[in-house]
Amino acid sequence: MDLGLRGKVALVAAASQGLGRAVAEELAAEGVSLILCARGERQLIEAAQDIGRRFDVPAHALSADLSVLGDVERLVADGLKRFGTIDILVTNVGGPPAGRFESLGRDDWKRATDLLLMSALDLTRLVLPAMKQKRWGRILNITSIAVKQPVDNLILSNSLRAAVTGFARTLANEVAEFGITVNNIMPGYTLTERVEQLARTMAEKQGVTPDAVKAGWEQEIPMKRLGQPSEFAALAAFLVSERAGYITGTSIPVDGGWIRSII
Repeated sequence: MDLGLRGKVALVAAASQGLGRAVAEELAAEGVSLILCARGERQLIEAAQDIGRRFDVPAHALSADLSVLGDVERLVADGLKRFGTIDILVTNVGGPPAGRFESLGRDDWKRATDLLLMSALDLTRLVLPAMKQKRWGRILNITSIAVKQPVDNLILSNSLRAAVTGFARTLANEVAEFGITVNNIMPGYTLTERVEQLARTMAEKQGVTPDAVKAGWEQEIPMKRLGQPSEFAALAAFLVSERAGYITGTSIPVDGGWIRSII
């Protein structure tokens, strides 16, 4: 299937590893030019060079902390200067610390808000003018299955990714007439560095091994396995494509059936 993406320009956040990198690779395979960001500069540059070489597309890397407005402004300005436009935005950040409500203070909530919610708002605000001018754009937020079915011990992520979802659903109506779609994709337990870290954290608290924690997750999943980043990225590429032009305001899980609700 030709997704109609060749020649488009995408900004993919947190793209040095995990889901962000998988999405960047899938878009590169479709001929998309890339603006990639992450906090770790060395790993990001290596990722961009590898993706650019393997898929023969421009892949520009810029280190940025998306919880800092100045970094977000610099990232978008640099991308627009280099490519002249940004057609696709994929918002994505690493998860905040695990913890129950009473173990987290006000500063924890402030940092998590800047990271999860404000980064998505700031990136969107800065790329919208170019999209509206072209009357074409795709905004895709990587959220979490916790939006529909909260995960124990992840109150920061449960709360703030839900806020991103509410923002995106409202924005979708506001920009639809400009040919811009806004969707969310909800990853379940997927074999990424973040999930490995979460397994180690939970294992320490429970006095078991990380493999035992992951085995417990697998028992909750109807497919009895964790997902692969490439499986997630395939849907992401479709949702930002020309083919998905009439899909907006949605939140779609990629979770092996973990969410139990009917809709």
